[in-house]
Amino acid sequence: MAYELPLPPEQMPWLDHYGVVAKHIDYPEDTLYEAVAKTSLSNPGRIAYEFMGAKRTAGDFMKEIDHLALCFKKLGMQQGDHVMICMPNCPQGVIALYAVNKIGGVAVMVHPLSAKGEIEFYLDNSDSKFAITLDMFYPNFPEIKPDSKLKTLIVSSMTDALSPFKGFMYKHFLGGRKDPKVDRNKEGIVIWADMIKMDVTGMEEPKSTRTCYDDAVMLYTGGTTGLNKGAMLSSMNFTATTLGMGELSQVLKTGNLMIAVMPIFHGFGLCACVHAAFVFGFTTVLVPRFTPDSYAKMIVKKRPSFVAGVPTLYEHMLRSKWLKDADLSCLTGIFCGGDSLPVESKMRIDKFLKEHNCSVPIREGFGCTECVAATTITPEDDYRPGTVGIPMPDVIYKIVVPGTEERMPYGEDGEICISAPEVMNGYYKNPEETANVLRKHSDGLTWLHTGDLGCMDSDGFIYFKQRLKRMIVTSGYNVYPSQIENILATHSDVQASCVIGVPDEIRGSKIWAFVVPNEGVPRDEEIIKKLKAHCRENIARYAVPREYRFIDALPKTKINKIDYRSLEMAAEEELRAAAENKE
Repeated sequence: MAYELPLPPEQMPWLDHYGVVAKHIDYPEDTLYEAVAKTSLSNPGRIAYEFMGAKRTAGDFMKEIDHLALCFKKLGMQQGDHVMICMPNCPQGVIALYAVNKIGGVAVMVHPLSAKGEIEFYLDNSDSKFAITLDMFYPNFPEIKPDSKLKTLIVSSMTDALSPFKGFMYKHFLGGRKDPKVDRNKEGIVIWADMIKMDVTGMEEPKSTRTCYDDAVMLYTGGTTGLNKGAMLSSMNFTATTLGMGELSQVLKTGNLMIAVMPIFHGFGLCACVHAAFVFGFTTVLVPRFTPDSYAKMIVKKRPSFVAGVPTLYEHMLRSKWLKDADLSCLTGIFCGGDSLPVESKMRIDKFLKEHNCSVPIREGFGCTECVAATTITPEDDYRPGTVGIPMPDVIYKIVVPGTEERMPYGEDGEICISAPEVMNGYYKNPEETANVLRKHSDGLTWLHTGDLGCMDSDGFIYFKQRLKRMIVTSGYNVYPSQIENILATHSDVQASCVIGVPDEIRGSKIWAFVVPNEGVPRDEEIIKKLKAHCRENIARYAVPREYRFIDALPKTKINKIDYRSLEMAAEEELRAAAENKE
């Protein structure tokens, strides 16, 4: 079924102002499970995924999903249940995603490095009845009590996805020895290895009545306000993103290999690196954790066709000794997302790729969690400096005066709005914020107001300028200053704070906290240690401020708002002075 516009394009002359949808796609009305099953069962002998040396054919992959769905059903999981999957890129997390989808549940994808306080928030906010995690993250989960929403916590280990020999090597030599011991006697605790051994003989296959338009995946995002909200995404959202990327990239072919380092709790990683790989029928190498050097070595060893990453990852590649003399002719698709790619960086990366026998340039996309991942891709043969590409099939962009539906002329900056089959169903249990970002305009379409600033040229190329919302992107992760400020506010030594991002060559941005301490609190290293420890207890490590500056009062604007821009300028001036002193 094709994504249907309210009227045929010829009856909507206003579309011509934003670039007529050049191509439509007939989207199959499959759920995530059905989409992967179609491809896998058509060629069951090919390798679907690799993980730490272990390989699974597409046929065995489907058997794993089907068996796990029966196990879930036996544990009491039902259609409509919300199931938190708190996993890195490992087979258990991926198999669980599709098993939950087969049953008709909603997979709540959460960062496994989230702090204990964050896990508790996600569990409560998402109404998750089941949660799945690794033993190394088990201590961050609360005890299951009779009155809690969470009824079952399934705990796996890295060794569950490995052969006995590799499991032994991992456990005794690769860090597994430090994984915490799980108390299997506690209420509601289920051990993964025990679960998959359950006798499900004769059980009826789960039959879901949910459609491809129903909620399938929940991904957390700060949206337009910086407050965590669950974006409810349907199977159709993923199908549209997957087929749109395939149509516009023209390089996705059966039998190729993708290295999946972008995480499955992120729309870009889950769709581009995992779901799209399974749908298009190529092998995905699941990488649970990596360093720039280990990633570079993997590229040399595996010789993938496709890689996807954030700008900082590609910058690291330029400096890697492992790629100094590498032949990169294997790469036919190099995709960048998660943050904007500076023009200078693209030039450096393209030059590096060409010098290493790669025939294609790096290609950037633009999107947000509210529409899964990318909704634009830069054409391979028509790069325009500063652009993030052209809209994918059936995706319409509109640039408006921020907060309104009044369109801007070509080349003039405004708020980026998107209408597309990729756009989410809404935020979970948050109708006010949903209504704020999903608005029906007088043209008859529902538009996602992204809160991002950009423009469009007369050929339909999109230019992203900056985020209207206060958000910091560090190493590809979205960090919301208001969340960190709220955490700092709970510390007894803190009167007020303002968190900013300052430019950093490696991470893109480094997080600084300007703190007004309470009267009498010494401004020394001791309090900095306390604040860092307090943040680590409540937020993910990548979001913990790296620098702290103590000030008497936060600067204010003329309308009495915190003037965070002046703090950004002060930080940049401090860095500039430090660099000059080094010279």
